[in-house]
Amino acid sequence: MRYLQRFFQILLGVSLAYAGTTHLTTSRQEFQAQVPTWLPLDADFVVIASGIVEILLGIALLTLWPYRRPVGLIVAIFFILIFAGNINQYVNGIDAFGLDTDQARLTRLFFQPVLVAWALWSTCAWEIVKSWRKA
Repeated sequence: MRYLQRFFQILLGVSLAYAGTTHLTTSRQEFQAQVPTWLPLDADFVVIASGIVEILLGIALLTLWPYRRPVGLIVAIFFILIFAGNINQYVNGIDAFGLDTDQARLTRLFFQPVLVAWALWSTCAWEIVKSWRKA
């Protein structure tokens, strides 16, 4: 089981680093469409900043093995924080990343909890969350 978790941690790290890179390059406009309209920051700044954070989180997942639990928890929190962009895309009917119908945008919302669970499970960060529940 441990090897499977490590594999998925590596896969998540590579995916985050790749997604972060696309924030800064090929998908910059697509990501700008997901920035919540109520956020009082420049959309391009948010995309660049979140891209840099994603790259750093991806690298952390790939290299900071002794700290994988806290890194996994931080990644899960990051996924929760950026969920507002997905909700914004759905509520405002914004087309981006091929999500050009309300059904597609709604379906996308159900994948964010999967990413949170992936981060917690693959890094064993779930142990941190369970210890909070006991306290």
